[in-house]
Amino acid sequence: MSDKELLIPASQVDASAINARTRRGRIQMLFLLLACASPVLASYFAYYVIKPEGGKTNFGTLVYPAQEFNTAWLDAPLQGKWTLLVARPAGECHIKDEKCIEALFLMRQTKVAMGRESERLQLIWVNTDGKPVDPEVLKIYDEKTAGLKVLTLPSDPKQRADFETWLNKEGVGQEIQLIDPSPAKMMYFPVTNSPKEFSSMKKDLEKLLKLNHKGENL
Repeated sequence: MSDKELLIPASQVDASAINARTRRGRIQMLFLLLACASPVLASYFAYYVIKPEGGKTNFGTLVYPAQEFNTAWLDAPLQGKWTLLVARPAGECHIKDEKCIEALFLMRQTKVAMGRESERLQLIWVNTDGKPVDPEVLKIYDEKTAGLKVLTLPSDPKQRADFETWLNKEGVGQEIQLIDPSPAKMMYFPVTNSPKEFSSMKKDLEKLLKLNHKGENL
């Protein structure tokens, strides 16, 4: 200890050390509070400054919150499966009817484009008028050839009304609707014959099938 330190009263040395420790403690406490508060601060910053836009897709529109599907509506195993669903009247769906055939063709080609993952994706056409399907259409788009299940609307009036409300919610009744394995509608796609838009739809589904196995073993 130096001569100068020997001249400083012990009480002052103790007070100086205590003050230094107090300052360090306050700084440590401040850092701890900032660490605890950072998630909250980040969320406020993201919400009020960045303005979140939701999940990103290449082509499809996300449905948030997802719209639950009642498995009693259709005679098909939707729980535990990824499903593309389209609703069209069979009486108006002929080979020369571009609007209907484009939807069926797009769904079939999308399933084929999934490659090894194609078995995880099922295709459903809800026949909304209950009329017989055109034999030419059925030959190309039946379950064996194209993996397309043709189903009718629920026979029970209440269930039919509920299904139609679900189908047409937000005005997307004519779109191709993607149902997740829970099952619930979580995305929809417009019908398109554009190769670029088909590629974007394919990328959306590839991403989902790659990253999500939610409920597939139910």
